[in-house]
Amino acid sequence: MRHCVGIIPFLIVLSGCTTTNEIIIDQKGVNMNAYQQDLIECQRYASGVKTGEKTAKGAGSGAVVGGLIGAITGGASGAAQGAGVGAVGGGARGANEGQRSEVQVVKRCLSGRGYRVLN
Repeated sequence: MRHCVGIIPFLIVLSGCTTTNEIIIDQKGVNMNAYQQDLIECQRYASGVKTGEKTAKGAGSGAVVGGLIGAITGGASGAAQGAGVGAVGGGARGANEGQRSEVQVVKRCLSGRGYRVLN
């Protein structure tokens, strides 16, 4: 279980890495300086998604489920190992969900400002 305590902060930091730089727009007729400003503003809106919170919740629920399964199959040591594995899996799933939500917010924001988002 000690390993879970070190993994959860790592997953929260990792969840802060949003992949909004993968957004592709149709650049024809677009003032790229204005686009960059709009992108920054849209990314600020997306920061409200709380990806770190989703990561922590996913890690917590994963640890509980993994711990229960580990306890059933391997006793106390299995519970600790299961909790660790569950925390990593649940945290990664929560981080991924949060990142996808952030990217969707940015895409919707840019579309609302008149940009043609291609991906």
